[in-house]
Amino acid sequence: MKRLVLFLVALSTATPLALAQESVSAEQFQEWFRQVANHGRWGADDELGTLNTITPERSREATASVRAGISISLSRDLIPGEDVNALAPLEVDYTGEANGGLISFFGDRTDLVYHGWAYSHLDALAHVASHGKLYNGYPETLAARDDGPEKLGVENMRNGIVTRGVLIDVPWLKSVPYLEPSEAVTLMDIKAWEKRTGVRIGEGDVVLIRTGRGAREAELGPWDVRKQGTAGPHPEIATLLHERGVAMLGGDVANEIYPSVVADNPGPMHLLALASMGMPLFDNLGLETLAREAQTQERFTFLFVVAPLPIEHATGSAVNPLAIF
Repeated sequence: MKRLVLFLVALSTATPLALAQESVSAEQFQEWFRQVANHGRWGADDELGTLNTITPERSREATASVRAGISISLSRDLIPGEDVNALAPLEVDYTGEANGGLISFFGDRTDLVYHGWAYSHLDALAHVASHGKLYNGYPETLAARDDGPEKLGVENMRNGIVTRGVLIDVPWLKSVPYLEPSEAVTLMDIKAWEKRTGVRIGEGDVVLIRTGRGAREAELGPWDVRKQGTAGPHPEIATLLHERGVAMLGGDVANEIYPSVVADNPGPMHLLALASMGMPLFDNLGLETLAREAQTQERFTFLFVVAPLPIEHATGSAVNPLAIF
């Protein structure tokens, strides 16, 4: 629990920048929070949330869409050592000796705090609560336990996620290499992308929004996204995701605009997705190779597959999702 506290403190104490010109009032945010709520939709005991929209039929359709047989990893590299956007550095201790005998065993022990802004991970529904409530009305005290959350943990996703993935490549849409820090991805952007590609995001989809983080890092180097800002989805897009029945949202940073467009609210999309809709999130994905392959294939949809580690009572998991064309 100490590391979860560290994450929340980092969110609340990040160096503030000026709010975006199109700021959102707390009242408007709360209206969206009520509008997109799925509490009780799949029953009082539900712990899957929007993953309920991924039916066997959706999985079969997505699997049948594979044509080229090309598989793309959507994980950023896991490099041991300091990272400006990590809550704690990835540490790997290597074990074993070369003894020259019949068999020599080698291993390693990994210490990874995957939440934060550095490493590709999945946020389970137990990761965020609002006003004392987790998704589906579960009290937040069920998550604030020394042995991890009693409800809504990542172990509920042990069977994996197999569905259609959709890449919304916003820099491609705008003919730029990457979005600038603090630039919002808006409802208008998504609708313009749908019009240009002819793809309509829909029920059971995993929607991935590329801001071009990897391209910007390649040109300018890493930057502290909390202090220097980052592009991300405007919280209003939650209304479209809810309306269309989208299963999951992912991005190449943390699915937030920094600084937040909602005053005194450091994580509006996390609250709307996790606490209200019951929609798990993928943070810090590696989307550059996917974007290049999508352009080569002239296709922005693909089979999306991921199987998070089913750690009992965990708030998420480091992941290596796959996009298969």
